[in-house]
Amino acid sequence: MNLAIVVGTRPEIIKLAPVIRACLARNVPFVVLHTGQHYSFELDGVFFEQLELPRPKHNLNVGSGSHGFQISAIMRGIESVLDAERPDEVLVEGDTNSVLAAGLAANKLGLRVGHVEAGLRSYDRSMPEEINRILVDHLAEDLFAPTKHARDILLGEGIEPQRVHVTGNTAVDEVLHQRGRVDPEPVLAMFDVRPLRYALATVHRAENVSDPERLRGVFEGLARVASALDVPVLVALHPRTSQRLSELGVAVAPSVRLLPPLGYHEFLALHSSAGLMLTDSGGLQEEACTLGVPCVTLRDNTERPESVEVGANRLVGADPDRILAGATAMHSAPRTWVNPFGDGHAGERIVDLILARDGAQGSPKLTPHPTALRR
Repeated sequence: MNLAIVVGTRPEIIKLAPVIRACLARNVPFVVLHTGQHYSFELDGVFFEQLELPRPKHNLNVGSGSHGFQISAIMRGIESVLDAERPDEVLVEGDTNSVLAAGLAANKLGLRVGHVEAGLRSYDRSMPEEINRILVDHLAEDLFAPTKHARDILLGEGIEPQRVHVTGNTAVDEVLHQRGRVDPEPVLAMFDVRPLRYALATVHRAENVSDPERLRGVFEGLARVASALDVPVLVALHPRTSQRLSELGVAVAPSVRLLPPLGYHEFLALHSSAGLMLTDSGGLQEEACTLGVPCVTLRDNTERPESVEVGANRLVGADPDRILAGATAMHSAPRTWVNPFGDGHAGERIVDLILARDGAQGSPKLTPHPTALRR
């Protein structure tokens, strides 16, 4: 048994880190292949250092570009690598162009594909991510669904039950693994904020960044939240969002403080101590739910409805009035929800399921993660 683990963006590095550690613990041979979809030290390199992961054996360095360019460049580059490595299974995670391109290339080479975080649906086909995740779910042999809800979606689409496994979400694994290694105090001091007395925000989705009206609405909403709650809003920006703000001349209120891209530890320190998270990220909805931080999602839909159902999250879109109303409600909401995304052992389950299928070993009994119930 040997695995190829494909990453291309920051979230993929974070969410596949528990799988990599499980491989190391079980002496499963693997190679890490980086597509280079995120390509700067700030966007990806620092994550390998902070998460103490082996550097990728291969890096395609595809960089930015149109969807067609990225997908075709990754497929061309990864085909020869996979053909030379001939892994028993290719693992991809999530819904990016890297995931689709790697999954397609592996499938065309006759290699088994495993999709981590399978079965998520926003039911918004205008999102490139929605198309990517649907296609990969239907070509993969192993579908590692984070929740029963995701499993039910896959079964409802006609996927055979034996291909689908509920594992929990690896994002929970990484949050629980890393937060004990993070000291929030120096980071809070660096940004001159106090625990629970600030809000944290991210804005990067194309639906918000590409649409001038939505982008202005989001930042107007963040300014209203800062004023109404009397807290600063710290916004960790993707470089593309910064560029769009500049191009459009969007006015940013002084109470909305723009931050550069942060390393995982710095961001986790800010997130774990925040009074509120406002985001259009999918993964941060899961992370907020795990950390016990109320979340306001700056989108009209979500592929993480479990967080809304348990009371940890509210959908508000890009309208300033709705953003303010949602933030006010969530800021005062009780933080008593039960995390629906797993117990911190998803990475181990994924590797054990692959090994059990291969006959290499059975799945050991997993004990509760020592920090799984702490907030």
